[in-house]
Amino acid sequence: MKETSTRLVLHFPKETWDKPVIYKLVKDYDLIVNILRAEILPRMEGSAVIELRGDRKKLGDAIRFLRSLKIKVKPLELDIFREDEKCVHCGACIAPCPTNAFYLDKKTFRVEFDKDKCVGCGHCIPACPLRIIYSAEF
Repeated sequence: MKETSTRLVLHFPKETWDKPVIYKLVKDYDLIVNILRAEILPRMEGSAVIELRGDRKKLGDAIRFLRSLKIKVKPLELDIFREDEKCVHCGACIAPCPTNAFYLDKKTFRVEFDKDKCVGCGHCIPACPLRIIYSAEF
């Protein structure tokens, strides 16, 4: 078994809001599912950012299953952006960031953003009082 992991952005059509999609990924494809962010409401379109981990072949089969339900599947690219030149370094984005992608540089007292640590959860977006942190996905 060759284990791998991938981070995906899923866009759910409104017809799938009540389907046990995550359950099937776990049960039928034996994958570990980490939901990083989700916005799914009854009878409406939704989106989620997930990490899938497991056997490479089963992962491919699971992605085909998602697409068979007309769920759009895209790889997660580092889709959180900050307009650095407008940042006042208030630190409001630091506390909600679960991976410490936003952190305070103790030498300069500036808020830094490490894109390599970012998982695209988007918790920083509503925290920013200047609205200079954004995502193309949400």
